[in-house]
Amino acid sequence: MKLTDQQIDQISVLLGAAQRNLDRIREILAAREEYAELAPLSANNKNGKFLSERGIEVCYRLFDNDENPYAVARLMNISYTAAANRHATWEKAGGKNRRPSPLT
Repeated sequence: MKLTDQQIDQISVLLGAAQRNLDRIREILAAREEYAELAPLSANNKNGKFLSERGIEVCYRLFDNDENPYAVARLMNISYTAAANRHATWEKAGGKNRRPSPLT
C-alpha cells in the first residue's frame, strides 16, 4: 500500500504530537524524582492542620523550583489559599534570592 503525501503529512503531525506528550511525561516523572527528597506529603510537614517549619521550607523550595501555588497545593495536599499565602511570604522573603533553611 502506497501512502499519499497528505497521509504522510497527517502521520507526521500525529507523531509530533505523540513525541510532545512523551516529553511532557518525562518532565513530570523527573520532577517527581526530584521532589522525593523534599517529601512534600511527609507528616513532618504539618503540625496538626498547620504547616511546620519544615513544611514551610518545603513550600519555599518548591517555589524555588518554579512551581506555582496550584502545583504546591497539589504536591503537598494543602489548600490553594494556604499555598498562595506561602507564595506571598516566599516573595517577601526574597523569592529565589532568599537564604534556604535546613530541612529538619
